Amino acid sequence: MRLVYSALLYALLPLMVLRMLWRSRRAPAYRERLAERLGFFEPLGDGRPAIWVHAVSVGETLAAAPLVETLLQRYPQYQVVVTTTTPTGSERVRALFGERVFHVYAPWDTPGAVRRFMRRTRPALLLVMETELWPNLLHYAARGDCPVILANARLSARSARGYQRVAGLTRAMLGCLSVVACQARLDGDRFVALGLAPDALQITGSIKFDIDLDPTLRQEVAQMKAALARDARPVIVVASTHPGEDEQVLAAFKQVLVQQADCLLVLVPRHPERFDTVYELCLDAGLSVCRRSLGSAPADSDQVLLGDTMGELLKLLGCADLAVIGGSLVEHGGHNALEASAWGVAVVTGPYMFNFAEIADLLEEAGAMLRLEQPQDLSACLPALLLDVEKRQVMGAAGLSVVEANRGASERLLALVDGCLRET
Repeated sequence: MRLVYSALLYALLPLMVLRMLWRSRRAPAYRERLAERLGFFEPLGDGRPAIWVHAVSVGETLAAAPLVETLLQRYPQYQVVVTTTTPTGSERVRALFGERVFHVYAPWDTPGAVRRFMRRTRPALLLVMETELWPNLLHYAARGDCPVILANARLSARSARGYQRVAGLTRAMLGCLSVVACQARLDGDRFVALGLAPDALQITGSIKFDIDLDPTLRQEVAQMKAALARDARPVIVVASTHPGEDEQVLAAFKQVLVQQADCLLVLVPRHPERFDTVYELCLDAGLSVCRRSLGSAPADSDQVLLGDTMGELLKLLGCADLAVIGGSLVEHGGHNALEASAWGVAVVTGPYMFNFAEIADLLEEAGAMLRLEQPQDLSACLPALLLDVEKRQVMGAAGLSVVEANRGASERLLALVDGCLRET
């Protein structure tokens, strides 16, 4: 079945290139470095074997960042290779690690591209973040005696149904995995039901609980908050919105302004190619908006700060009195709410949090997160919750307790890395 898949992928290759060019109309970086996606780049030159970490985009890169830092410190005899599939992920890798890691785009999953990549990097271990399963990548890693750890793995019921439709191919992929380090037991049960060997499953928890708010970061956030919330104006941060959500948020925010006219909305779209579109939506809504990318703090008359920079979401959430998690007001499946909870900030989401079901359930059960039954409930929820200072404080404290109680996944994952490297 993998051969049929490979033949189909080769047939689609021209369309894949055209898709990159099409996306580059709004994000020019998509047409750059296309050769890397085919496995063409200068090979590693210092003779060390590689630990390969694959993180799809920004979210996975940020989650993997502490792990990569530890790998750099603990295994100097290895070159750390970090791949992404998106330009925004690539930008984050370069900003976080510079020349300390070898970074290229991950190869498209054709046999030729994957083999070329493997020859140029010679990985001794592959860590795939979350659930990025590709048949040829896993096949050639296993054939090259490269152990594969699916790290911080999660598998929603919706994704499991998708994999079940290609059951034979899925079983073959799962058979190539040395270890699946799952965030939660429910995720692990779904992997086993799809064909993963039970002895390959480890429940390690989510490394996203291991958020490090170091003193330098806290100081930077204190300075940012003083600029955003001068005279104690309340701040709502809406994180990682998708198409169809911004309009709902802006409508709800207008209801907030009826009661608290000085409130500041910090609106952060998920993808940079949408920054200009969301800016226009704010103007069309009749709101005064400034852009974070211009560098100046919002004026007292500004009602919206557009978060049109990369890598600042964690800092912006630290400035919030209330956080709304994007991807949950439309059927995208939500995003990570823990970055808000780590700051002790109350969290609101829409009904669609299936991509982070275990985390969302933990926060909701602890009273740290309010999950709306319907997206339109946001217009009533935000004004009421913003006025209820005591409730927000209780929710924020509960979220912080959840984060602290679930730390340790990174060390458990590193123990699995140690074991795999000892066997190579």
